[in-house]
Amino acid sequence: MQRVTDWQLSNPKHTPTDWTNGAFYAGVMAAYKTTGSRKILDSLMALGQRTAWQPGRRYDHADDIAIAQTYIDMYRIKGDQQMIRAIIDTVQKLRTVPGPESKKGLMWWWCDALFMGPPVIVKLGVTLKDPAYFALNDSLFKQTYDLLYNKEQHLFARDASYLINANGEGKREANGQIVFWSRGNGWVMGGLVRILEELPADYPNRSFYEQLYKEMAEKIVSLQQADGLWRASLLDPASYPGGEGSGTGFYCYALAWGVNHGLLDKGKYEPAVRKAWLGLNTLVSPEGRVGWVQPIGADPRRNFNAESYEVYGAGAFLLAGAEIIKLK
Repeated sequence: MQRVTDWQLSNPKHTPTDWTNGAFYAGVMAAYKTTGSRKILDSLMALGQRTAWQPGRRYDHADDIAIAQTYIDMYRIKGDQQMIRAIIDTVQKLRTVPGPESKKGLMWWWCDALFMGPPVIVKLGVTLKDPAYFALNDSLFKQTYDLLYNKEQHLFARDASYLINANGEGKREANGQIVFWSRGNGWVMGGLVRILEELPADYPNRSFYEQLYKEMAEKIVSLQQADGLWRASLLDPASYPGGEGSGTGFYCYALAWGVNHGLLDKGKYEPAVRKAWLGLNTLVSPEGRVGWVQPIGADPRRNFNAESYEVYGAGAFLLAGAEIIKLK
């Protein structure tokens, strides 16, 4: 974890508030909590100083608030109100001012958003002791769930363009299966455990998230390949040879979290988690680059290799490692 953190911090990509860094710095925070490294904590402070603790410019787009997950965690460590003042204002504006980024009144119209936005809003609710944030998240999350969740497959379409109509028409893989993107569902699984990590045990709607998480976990574990990795497209692995690092990282993280918190059966899921972690480590170069990460995109891709890296791949690896090390 330290090697991956050091390499990725030394090889940055994108602007600091980009959604990619929202995922990466979530992993860096997990690495800090795991190692207690002062160097890693200093890197998190440096992030906030570079951005002045501001989210991205689009107040109503989940991608632009993802980085605030780290701001809130830093506030919990340092107690400096400046670290969360801007994100409080941003979410308040999101709540009250209709914005241009929504589609037909739907705020989170793509499944990736369920990692980017909900943990910020739920974390604020816990931090500020204000359950109104939980209700806001419930409303926005369930809109996305109602549109994109396939209740037969227990997987999310990336967005409405991947939905199959009543006549069975729509985008399909070479084997005729519906297109379910691995990292897209990894975003959802990662987002779910970050929500469940925060929500109070007695919150009335917690059961919705737990049930969704368990349904997806059962499906996801059934799609793991022999090398411990998941392919870029979940239901047509033969068309996408070679494991993909970012989707696998998020699944390893999410499943390990469920084992550690007693939501998943240890006997059934721990072997899959350990197998995933071993597989992930075959993707890491000696210097700490997490390779075989599909580049930025909205669908399954084949154009990646051992040299392909992205900051969210490192973030997913670090989140996974932080849970793996807790396995009893």
